[in-house]
Amino acid sequence: MKLISWNVNGLRAAVKHGFIDTFNELDADWFCVQETKLQAGQIDLELPGYEQYWNYADRKGYSGTAIFTKHTPLNVTYGIGVPEHDTEGRVITLEYDNYYIVTCYTPNSGGELKRLAYRQTWEDAFLDYINGLNASKPVIFCGDLNVAHENIDLKNWRSNHHSAGFTDEERAKFTTLLANGYTDTFRHFYPDQTEIYSWWSYRFHARDNNSGWRIDYFITSNQLSDRLLNARILNEVMGSDHCPVELDIRL
Repeated sequence: MKLISWNVNGLRAAVKHGFIDTFNELDADWFCVQETKLQAGQIDLELPGYEQYWNYADRKGYSGTAIFTKHTPLNVTYGIGVPEHDTEGRVITLEYDNYYIVTCYTPNSGGELKRLAYRQTWEDAFLDYINGLNASKPVIFCGDLNVAHENIDLKNWRSNHHSAGFTDEERAKFTTLLANGYTDTFRHFYPDQTEIYSWWSYRFHARDNNSGWRIDYFITSNQLSDRLLNARILNEVMGSDHCPVELDIRL
């Protein structure tokens, strides 16, 4: 099975920049999208063979997630069941017989770290949610998690030590998440790989210079480790400031 995750930074804009061609070429079993930036009725995607599930933010033109899948789920859940965290359309969960698939768009701590405190409460609530699922059956979750975990996960780690996405607090939360029984699938296969990133600023020709960050992930419950086949970062794919990431797994 192939899973794709992509922060498209506005799906309507991405469609104008080749999203449908990329979608068809990748031919994923599940295609998870973050930062759709739209409301119900603002786009009509023709995706033959796929069911579509959308979670919209209350605020127009902001956040939002979607999952397109060839496989009908047993159940679909939107959000994490915590009202203060469920107004921005950040999480969708599909339940299947033997596993859950979750897409997540983690809140950015923002300029001057104005949302860092909120981000910490989100992290705790999301981990509680994932752990609750994992107590029932294994979880595959993906998305823009808005953190570069280790120094090798971004180009300029020294100068970004206190930047949103690379603070000690955010990195510690990610370490805690993994310690709860989860695998960063890219690092599972490529523990020492450097200079492979999934997001580049639109400023300063960052993508041309490969001055990027790895902040998009597939994370799996540890009990699925023997089913992992490969994890890739598709950094040749254009159309957003992020590129898609891929997980290949036996399910």
